[in-house]
Amino acid sequence: MTTHATSDADVIVVGAGPGGSAAAHHLAARGLDVLLLEKTRFPREKVCGDGLTPRAVAQLLKMGVDTSESAGWIRNRGLRVVADDFAIELDWPALEQFPDYGLTRTRYDFDRLLADRAVETGAKLLTGVKVTAPLFDLAGRVCGVSAVLSDGAVLSDGASRAGETVTFKAPLVIAADGVSGRLALSLGLKRNEKRPMGVAVRQYYKSAAKHDDEYLESWLSLRTAAEPDVLQPGYGWIFGLGDGRVNAGLGVLNSSEGYGKTDYRALLRDWLANTPEEWGLADEANADGPVRGAALPMGFNRTPHYSRGLMLVGDSGGMVNPFNGEGIAYAIEAGEAAAEVVAQAFKAPSVPRREAALRTYPDRMDDLWGSYYRMGGIFTHLIGKPAVMKLCTEHGLKRPALMRVVLKLLANLTDTPGRDAADRIVNGMRFVTPGISRSRARFARFTERRL
Repeated sequence: MTTHATSDADVIVVGAGPGGSAAAHHLAARGLDVLLLEKTRFPREKVCGDGLTPRAVAQLLKMGVDTSESAGWIRNRGLRVVADDFAIELDWPALEQFPDYGLTRTRYDFDRLLADRAVETGAKLLTGVKVTAPLFDLAGRVCGVSAVLSDGAVLSDGASRAGETVTFKAPLVIAADGVSGRLALSLGLKRNEKRPMGVAVRQYYKSAAKHDDEYLESWLSLRTAAEPDVLQPGYGWIFGLGDGRVNAGLGVLNSSEGYGKTDYRALLRDWLANTPEEWGLADEANADGPVRGAALPMGFNRTPHYSRGLMLVGDSGGMVNPFNGEGIAYAIEAGEAAAEVVAQAFKAPSVPRREAALRTYPDRMDDLWGSYYRMGGIFTHLIGKPAVMKLCTEHGLKRPALMRVVLKLLANLTDTPGRDAADRIVNGMRFVTPGISRSRARFARFTERRL
């Protein structure tokens, strides 16, 4: 096996998921030379609910993505919350900062759309390139990555060298490599076991009755026909895809007693078997593809988000919203924030000044979501208890005014300053909830420099 050196870039982005492609797009838009590396090829399957809130839609519009129905997107009006025999429909709020609609689209081609947008802006995309480890300079700082090429991978010289090891060098690497966090682990950045973590499974079903539903549907009371009196762990969803199918899935948090002890795939089948027959979800003959599962790294469960030339974006930095399991919006927002910090850093007159600018990224992320995610940690601890979940569903769902506040909290959808009482309540809760303390963050960065 031979090793080949490739041309340098200003920034290497590892992983062409939503966070990586967004980072590459925003970096290229700021005039930086960006290399985007992806281990698979498009289109590809990814485990996801496929539902996008207005927060995610706002980011797509900012990237210039065509989100029209003619381009294959399906709009939704809001969220329908279901608990046993009671349901309430909550429209997305009308806000200055976000649109009043959500979208659905399968990840099968969604990631490709964002990667293409990055390429159109000026980033260079290489697929079939599996990054295996970071490269370090003599000071112990990340200065690139090593990777293995798979069949069909093509380098800049047009040659395909399947199975060979290559190196890519750049003064900064952005890790958007998903929940595995391979690059972060190489720097000793481990997951904080005290922070929220979830697991999700989903399956596609043909459903003429539900595929064009105007609302995303969230089930807070999971019950099975075999044990109708037992509240099962977790929460479920049914999202219409507009193409004759729905995405049906469930998630379980690590605050639940059922976490790690439940056969999630069996629970999904048993729950769907208890849904109305006319929906078609109880009949396995309507299943379109296998059940797939994935972990949901939540609430900044891996920090710091910058260390020695490596910046974390999306799942690699545990950026999934603990309140609702949404990851796409936050990965894309983090990609934009990372690009802003990096672009500013590259304007610095010296390497030390550049490094100082890059080290502001963790504080930038804490300012964005630190206090909100701390609230989310408390929330996940509470709803992991069946008695608390039962109390909330029995009393909260019957109060529409309260549920509108809850929707804004769960989806992180408010204007600042607030336009109404709900905005002021949610923003006030964020204000009084401490984020990850700056002193703790500074101590963490001091410690990791000594590793």
